[in-house]
Amino acid sequence: MSEVTLNQETIKALKDLSTAAAGDFVRADLEGPAEASGLPKSVPALFRIGASPQIVSVKDELEKWRTAPERRAGVAKVTNLQSFIDLTIRHKDAHSAIFGVTSGKEPKLIAVIDYHQTDGVPRFGRHRIEYAFPLSDEWKAWVDNNGPKKAMGQGEFAAWLEDRIAELAAPYDAERSELETLFKTKIGTPNEIIELSRGLEVCVNARVKNATTLQSGEREIVFTEEHLNSAGEKLTVPGLFMISVPPFVDAEPLRVPARLRYRKDGGLLAWFYEMHRPDFWLRQEIKNALDRAARATDLPAFEGAPEA
Repeated sequence: MSEVTLNQETIKALKDLSTAAAGDFVRADLEGPAEASGLPKSVPALFRIGASPQIVSVKDELEKWRTAPERRAGVAKVTNLQSFIDLTIRHKDAHSAIFGVTSGKEPKLIAVIDYHQTDGVPRFGRHRIEYAFPLSDEWKAWVDNNGPKKAMGQGEFAAWLEDRIAELAAPYDAERSELETLFKTKIGTPNEIIELSRGLEVCVNARVKNATTLQSGEREIVFTEEHLNSAGEKLTVPGLFMISVPPFVDAEPLRVPARLRYRKDGGLLAWFYEMHRPDFWLRQEIKNALDRAARATDLPAFEGAPEA
């Protein structure tokens, strides 16, 4: 570690204090090494005179009387993207930067207001703004019930679909062409999904007679009423449907395709859906948010996290 040196005036002052009373103080300047980075050329100090001389920091004493912070520091946490953009614009300077953690279970945007200067001068990096992408209740509901482990009985699944009518979307022409080609099945409209749910309600106590796949990719299920020995209702089941829900609080809706599935459980059916690559669509949405923040704030943006 570099040693702090005393200038000539300080040395002379110390010599003149040889007769001073013990406990007296004298002010002197401590000069730092010329090659030190990030330090002032000199700092004030007090020397206690006596049998055990001691240096007392003037800064420590002055800090007791501070009326404003020495520098901006801390993390402001906002709850939507627009607030992140607005607050970053309010505090940014020419060297601020935005980082985006776009994958994993804890995505976030972080604006480091006092980031290191582009000319190589380091800064503290302690003034930050963070947006942690709070998931919406709608998105959490769809994700929490996703997959075969969350299979439902016919009545429960019918009620689930009925409760989510507003979150179903009609496929765009481009989506229909791409998805039906990819999955070799038909994508249903919201009306078709609702008709299916109401058909399931009718057949809630019925047993499956047979289930076949049609040339269109749809599936056809024939039910037989338990108390009758005759054919019951026939239901046509689309293989896909489209979900449109905001992934984050106050965000725009995100469109995600979902496969409509069922399996036989005895003579009845258990129903479930499988969202197609929800993590992929979510990451794309986060990357879009990072790009939007960079454009709106006119700051450089990087995927990853800043220095701790």
